[in-house]
Amino acid sequence: MPVQSTLSPKGSSNKAVDTQLDGKSFEQLRQECLQKGVLFEDPDFPANDSSLFYSQAVPVDVKWKRPKELCQDPKFIVGDADRTDICQGQLGDCWLLAAIASLTLKNDAMARVVPRDQEFDRRYAGIFHFQFWHHNQWLDVVVDDRLPAVRNKLIMLHSATNNEFWSALLEKAYAKLHGSYESLKGGSTMEAMEDFTGGVAETYETKSAPDNLYAVMKNALDRGSMMGCSIDITSSAESEAKTTTGLVKGHAYSITGVDEVSVRGQKVQLVRIRNPWGQVEWNGPWSDDAREWNYVDAAEKTRLQQNSSDDGEFWMEFGDFKRNYDKVEICNMTPDALNENPNRRWEVSMLEGNWIRGSTAGGCRNFIDTFWTNPQFQLQLEDAEDDNDDVCSVIIALMQKDRRRKRKEGMDLETIGFALYKAPEDGDHLGKDFFRYNPSAARSKTYINMREITERFELPPGKYVLVPTTFQPHKEADFIIRIYSEKKTAALELGSNVDANLPDPPMPTAPEDETKEEKMLRRLFDQLAGDDNAISVRELQQMLNGVLSRRKEIKFETLSLSTCQSIINLMDVDNTGMLEFQEFKVFWEKMKKWIMLFLSFDTDRSGKMSTYELRSALKAAGMQLNNKLLQLIGLRFGDDNYEIDFDDYLTCIVRLENMFRTFQVLDKGQRGRVKMNMMQFLMLSMNV
Repeated sequence: MPVQSTLSPKGSSNKAVDTQLDGKSFEQLRQECLQKGVLFEDPDFPANDSSLFYSQAVPVDVKWKRPKELCQDPKFIVGDADRTDICQGQLGDCWLLAAIASLTLKNDAMARVVPRDQEFDRRYAGIFHFQFWHHNQWLDVVVDDRLPAVRNKLIMLHSATNNEFWSALLEKAYAKLHGSYESLKGGSTMEAMEDFTGGVAETYETKSAPDNLYAVMKNALDRGSMMGCSIDITSSAESEAKTTTGLVKGHAYSITGVDEVSVRGQKVQLVRIRNPWGQVEWNGPWSDDAREWNYVDAAEKTRLQQNSSDDGEFWMEFGDFKRNYDKVEICNMTPDALNENPNRRWEVSMLEGNWIRGSTAGGCRNFIDTFWTNPQFQLQLEDAEDDNDDVCSVIIALMQKDRRRKRKEGMDLETIGFALYKAPEDGDHLGKDFFRYNPSAARSKTYINMREITERFELPPGKYVLVPTTFQPHKEADFIIRIYSEKKTAALELGSNVDANLPDPPMPTAPEDETKEEKMLRRLFDQLAGDDNAISVRELQQMLNGVLSRRKEIKFETLSLSTCQSIINLMDVDNTGMLEFQEFKVFWEKMKKWIMLFLSFDTDRSGKMSTYELRSALKAAGMQLNNKLLQLIGLRFGDDNYEIDFDDYLTCIVRLENMFRTFQVLDKGQRGRVKMNMMQFLMLSMNV
């Protein structure tokens, strides 16, 4: 589903959506509590163990305490919010804390995420709220101020200042957004950075980064971007292991400064980094007490905020930084921060979709038999008019939705990626053969189990088909795609039409002109029919099972009564609830075509075909469905192996034809109303 969008700029006033289940806003809830003289207790995120952990019992005796129970004079923010307000607790969410530390450096973004209309003195009601960007919209998340504590000490994120609570409450609101505190264990800094800004993030590998990485980082900070870095691990045993240089592997750091100093007439490039633990620092060159600072004058030290305290923040020379860190994550708060050209402007488009097993979860190109069934989006890339390079700059960001919240259901991040293909002229959903014989024009560098994968490309103008996928087939997830380009990218989902091109049924042959097969069918029909010369649904079932059992190429057990009832519903033109032989003859001509169609997809003669082939089978039968309907039908009729047997195939195709023929005979006014409700109409027809 294409959705046109623009990225919220810094300080955007786009109204956030209220998220409480009762539909009430923060201000409504606070006012109610003030009028009643009570402190707010959040029913959507209760102060109990379920809000802490979903996979284990709480290991210690946790008491939920309000700040006024923990100190004498609690404050929301003491002075100004800064990066020293973030000290990690017992939760493994350093990635989130690194992002919060970066957030404090961006006043406009901070004011959006942490509204200042809340305090512990004026209009205090035990309720606070925070705003997060979530799948292309801003959400307002309300929490009460009961925080998990042991022996009157906060056990999660807390400030170095004992009576300051904005950071602890922010972490609680983010935990609520994702279902629990435990859901925040492990992650990527850029995930939270995007949720704080609505920005787009890019990752650089320091060992293979462009030569101008330092300039990229400096430019990003100058334009208000947020940055983090980390050291890769080769096994889980290395996670958060401290090196001899004081750095920690598998740990998220914030990059809080990029600057240069003059030493003996030479420029030295420096990077300032912060450990969210609030301690444990680099001990090499340019660390807090390193001798290199002896050659820098006091004014420069003051400008660079250099100090010798063990606060988790330190400087490194850029060469040492690249040698020791493996990844740099940059979250650009506006699209225009993505480049160094101030004259270049970026436009944003957004697409939505999902991968559903059995229909649209086709996996990557390695699985050619199902790859083509993934959602496909056509993009029209146009070159900017103010340059002469005849290429389009485009950034594609594929994000899977709500996986952190779904961890408690056993669903974690899927391994995702995408490919771009030059589009053929017909503009229809591309089939298996296209991908078998055509290489991609561009693709993600790798498939990875992260929330979002982002790549930038320089491509010739023209039409392209974007195919987002999981690595393995049959993996389910919802996703959004953000496309950044210099000119607005026209985007549409291929195969989104619901339509049919069904020929009029042939006139039945006269009795004297019947074929040998028809005469045989007439004898069977007459044996079952009564004096009214028509057969009931049970008699139709008996007849079809008898006839089909003689055809050795079809492997099936029996046609169900419901399938036979669907056949009568389709063919009973005089509405008697019975089939006359002339009606049966017309049906049999259809049946023979449907049998041949089924056999063309039942290649191993198992009596089953893949649900992924339903799009092709229905198209050959003259019917086109969109992804949503194919997903519903696949879930309704497919088995655990994503296969559909002959009986269910026949039920499906008969009901679909009946639905489309009903649609065709409606007058113009009725047809318009039905078209608006095609999804509901088909779902009723298919019993899905």
